[in-house]
Amino acid sequence: MELSRYGTLTGGARRELLAVYADVRAPLLHLPNYRVAAFAERLDGYAAGPGFGLVLGRAEGSGVVGYAYGTTVAAGDRYWARMAEPLPAGFTDAPVLALREIGVRAAWRGSGTARRIHDALVAGRAEGRAVLMVNPLAGEGKVLRVYESWGYEAFNSQAATADSPRLLVMVRPAR
Repeated sequence: MELSRYGTLTGGARRELLAVYADVRAPLLHLPNYRVAAFAERLDGYAAGPGFGLVLGRAEGSGVVGYAYGTTVAAGDRYWARMAEPLPAGFTDAPVLALREIGVRAAWRGSGTARRIHDALVAGRAEGRAVLMVNPLAGEGKVLRVYESWGYEAFNSQAATADSPRLLVMVRPAR
């Protein structure tokens, strides 16, 4: 698999990402928060923000089979305001990489593709930690177990909203 890294969202990468997203999330596209237009709006906002990074995984003969993107979250960012529990003193003193989205086409799941794409996104970043939010019930808990196997540990949660279920917030060293 070829891994392509982007520090800015090019038109071509955006088109490829939207196409693979629509395939990866096909069963959920009827939900407002998962519609391609809603995803594209979030993506464009993150791409304009600090520390944007994107990795697309391409397989010969299959095109883009997966993706991951993230941004830098600094102290005072609204990301931290959404936590259900108070954060430990000093927790937000250093910027972190927030993994905003990761997805892999169904035929490539369970092959290590997601891990390779994730690791390529995290590699070489200046941030010392990576954080993500996950629905602990996704895939009957399988997604949570995958993140745990990658070294992420639960440390907080985000309350449910009209557009999102309760999310578990996880952290791990970036290096």
